[in-house]
Amino acid sequence: MDFALTDEQELIRETARTFTDNEIVPRARDNDRNEHFDTELVGKLAAQGYLGAIVPAEYGGAGLDYRTYAIITEEVGRGCSAMRTVVSVQTSLVCSTLVRWGTEEQKQAYLPKLCAGEWLGCFGLTEPDTGSDAANQKTRARKVDGGWSITGAKMWISLGNHAKLALIFAQTDPELAHRGLACFLVETDTPGFGHQEIHGKMGLKGSDTASLSLDDVRVPEGALLGEIGDGFKIAMTALDSGRYSVAAGCVGICQGSLEASVAYAKEREQFGRPIASFQLVQAMIADQRVLTDSARLLVMRAGWLKDEGRPSTTETSIAKLHATEAAQTCSHLAIQIHGGAGYVDDHPVERYFRDVRVTTLYEGTSQIQKLIIGRAETGINALA
Repeated sequence: MDFALTDEQELIRETARTFTDNEIVPRARDNDRNEHFDTELVGKLAAQGYLGAIVPAEYGGAGLDYRTYAIITEEVGRGCSAMRTVVSVQTSLVCSTLVRWGTEEQKQAYLPKLCAGEWLGCFGLTEPDTGSDAANQKTRARKVDGGWSITGAKMWISLGNHAKLALIFAQTDPELAHRGLACFLVETDTPGFGHQEIHGKMGLKGSDTASLSLDDVRVPEGALLGEIGDGFKIAMTALDSGRYSVAAGCVGICQGSLEASVAYAKEREQFGRPIASFQLVQAMIADQRVLTDSARLLVMRAGWLKDEGRPSTTETSIAKLHATEAAQTCSHLAIQIHGGAGYVDDHPVERYFRDVRVTTLYEGTSQIQKLIIGRAETGINALA
């Protein structure tokens, strides 16, 4: 693995950084304060090609590799985790799943719209009573003439209020357990499909989060993604891609916390000198730098494996575990360096601190990542 970025990657990083600083950062605080999902900014993300970065060009995507995708996601995450969530859900959970599992007809029907931002998509796996135990779906799919009837509920669904396409996981036969799980492509204007916005979140207030309801939602045979019984595998491959983008976005939070801390420490004076000259402040900055670099390297290793077509599930879990926990620590240290100024949203570190907390929960909690890593090391599945 070559640690040096190519000229193209350097240009893409510079472009993504400029776009983030000019378009995302100026809106981030107000969108957070007002709990506003900025659809205009989503359109600008799409225009940059960020909503289909890893989708082949033949389907409207940018055709980039995973390492370059991480560079983009890091920069967007440095600016605003709510917008990084849009990139992650649209690209990693929805588009990459269609690329991997969709028929040619399904890809042609949906991917160009998703990559262009004409449609948003959402990933309907989590339920009110089903989180880490993803195989235990209460949503039911029943065979009917010409297709399927789906009934159930989903919870904590990012982009769920604005999505025009939902990937819905449902159980077709409870007696088959995970072998009966299926994934369906459901257009959200289908009769019986409902959504409701979730308020009161600790962070990601500029992101769209919904609960979904499905009441005898009828979909055709062609809405089935993969085969009956593929649902669990589809969910796991999607989450593997999603974990990667979450990790990359958290590298952005690490980097943003570090940059904000250095700038503030050099400006803020106490006892007649900048606080950057204090040993313990420098120690906190050094800790942030080490965590940022290590998180970025772990993300790039996972991306390299993905680009090489090699197994990367364990390495992706390692990257997700470390980067999310590192971002929590970096944002905590950034507030400590800012003191009282870091406790209000005049500085981005307050928002970093709130936004990052959920990253240790979704796409598999930190504890689930440890079980995945432990299973790889011991050969024993602790969840069996």
